Amino acid sequence: MRGKLRVKIPTQLTDVSLGQMMAMQTKTNLTDIEAISILSGIAIDELQQVKDVSDFHAFGDAVLALSYQIKYLYNSDAIPKQVNFSLPKSNRTKTVKVMQNLAIEPAGAFMAVREIIADEVNNHIKQVGEDNWQESFNPSLNTCCQVLAHYFFCKATGKKYNEYEVEEFMSQVKNMRVTEALPIAKHFFTCYPSLSIPKTSFWLRLQRLWKNGPASSRSRNLSTSTP
Repeated sequence: MRGKLRVKIPTQLTDVSLGQMMAMQTKTNLTDIEAISILSGIAIDELQQVKDVSDFHAFGDAVLALSYQIKYLYNSDAIPKQVNFSLPKSNRTKTVKVMQNLAIEPAGAFMAVREIIADEVNNHIKQVGEDNWQESFNPSLNTCCQVLAHYFFCKATGKKYNEYEVEEFMSQVKNMRVTEALPIAKHFFTCYPSLSIPKTSFWLRLQRLWKNGPASSRSRNLSTSTP
């Protein structure tokens, strides 16, 4: 029995999720049918059963248009005023206002993001060298997703920071519109230069002090604030 397979893919980048773009980026040699599968949500096995391959030609221009739009999106500084997250366990949608001061808090989230960005920058420098590495630096979408998960976790869930739960929360971040996600992620890579500088941990600094001789006998008190 020959049936009809209804295939619909987005024509505007505002209808594409970060997760869909991540899925396409992970493919080394993305084929047309793989791109259509990711954008339409229809399994490749089903698409491969289509009798006439020319039926897919209609999607060529749409995919090409999306590729041009994503190129310009990387240069966009238009940060959204708010984003929505679907929280499956509570079966509700949480709207989070995106403040102009995109400070990363609490401290656990800041340190995690600093390490993520530093690793991404250092890996890029290893490939291209230290000279003008910024000109060719383009963080992976997976790294952007990690950064956004740490930034939004407490704001969206109302929970205390927990790095293991942040990893689970990434599945919700993948549902963000890519047009919302990338400008926010870009902010942390471009406006927080200190995040890309590898910091020596307290433990390593203590080890160096032991090797270099006794430190000052005076101790320092540190006042911290917690929620």
